[in-house]
Amino acid sequence: MSAHWLDTLADFIADFRFDQLSSGTIEQTSYVILDTIGAIAGGSAEPEMRALTEKLTASPSGDASVIGTGRTAVSAAAAFLNGTAGTFLEMDEGNRFAKGHPSIHVLPALWAIAETRGLSGKALMEALVLGYEVGARIGIAAPLRPAMHPHGTWGTVGAAAALAKLLGYNAARIRETINVASSLTLATSKRTMLEGGTVRNTYAGIANRMGLMAIDLVEAGFTGERDGVASVFGHVVSDTFAPAKMIDGLGRDWQIDRNYFKLHSCCRYNHGALDALDQLLAKHDVAIDHIERIDVASYRYAAELDDQTPRNTLGAKFSVPFAVATRLVRGSSAVENFTWDAVRDARVQALAKRVFVTEDATMTARLPQFRPAKVELKLADGGTLSAAVDVNRGDDQDPYSRDELSGKFFSLAGRVWSQTQTSDLRIKLLDLASAATIRSILPK
Repeated sequence: MSAHWLDTLADFIADFRFDQLSSGTIEQTSYVILDTIGAIAGGSAEPEMRALTEKLTASPSGDASVIGTGRTAVSAAAAFLNGTAGTFLEMDEGNRFAKGHPSIHVLPALWAIAETRGLSGKALMEALVLGYEVGARIGIAAPLRPAMHPHGTWGTVGAAAALAKLLGYNAARIRETINVASSLTLATSKRTMLEGGTVRNTYAGIANRMGLMAIDLVEAGFTGERDGVASVFGHVVSDTFAPAKMIDGLGRDWQIDRNYFKLHSCCRYNHGALDALDQLLAKHDVAIDHIERIDVASYRYAAELDDQTPRNTLGAKFSVPFAVATRLVRGSSAVENFTWDAVRDARVQALAKRVFVTEDATMTARLPQFRPAKVELKLADGGTLSAAVDVNRGDDQDPYSRDELSGKFFSLAGRVWSQTQTSDLRIKLLDLASAATIRSILPK
């Protein structure tokens, strides 16, 4: 298929209107926004984010909110900081078919522009749905090289496409924006997440920043390749690109409707093991001292997360042994059990060294429709306990309830705002479509 697929996509984005969305997709989008703002606010409280925010807002300028901090910045800095904070806790939503996290790559840039320009909640939501769709579809159409991390790649194009829609670009200018943004993606490394290289947390922030840069470049007269997506995502970061997957079912099958939400505060690849462990612990009382060994079998990407001695909080979030150990020792997989206190917990460290992860090729073969895992505990008395799952809680096959998602929002936003502020914000975000402007949405 030639580059005409890009014409079809650009025409669709230009012509699409919010009122074409079903009530179900509108509600889903509201919860994606609630979840993403919560992840940003919660992440903003981390010490590294506090230090970075202080550094980048030392000279007050601009009126875009740095969410959760009470500070403002120019749009580019705010989008970068908010995108970075939103991935810090590993609580941002994602899409298993795209193998990444579309919303956190798009919403920070949209929020900065919509807020500073006094745009409506409906306009923001319309643009978010489309930017999410573009980014996720590239992730589906172009499997990235195995050594790459998906953050900061196709999300950059999603952000730029969303901004082009928000700003009212026509189809020709939307196409040019997509082509320019394709050349502004990162050469990301998966080793950062496996080794606890926290530079990885900036990838989504940079994608939002580059989405804004693409807008600046196009408005200044810069141009991209004729088909930048096919070029970059078909030959540079991937060897294959299926353009048909960019346009099949447009306007009918929304990627935002088949996302996943997270309650475990760690990499999605850990979640199968944690879901299986939750099932096991619901049926059995297990004394930590009686566990001799824990074996986890799962698919290829989960098996890569085998570090028994993670060096920091990011490394812990990308370690199946740590995730299993902290769940058993500290009682949950919530944010507080992936902090520095948890990483330094001698009981967790000792148990993590007894957790072993292996790939089950039959489980890998079931991706992406399924994310299987099996956990087996070998006990000191010679007995064993085991549990297995095929799907992860929180995705469209086994979704969390709206009450569970609201509870998550309160736990994350409560790190920086009062109960009253958090409750008021939740109401406003879930009714964002009726907001004439988003300027008054966030707590001051």
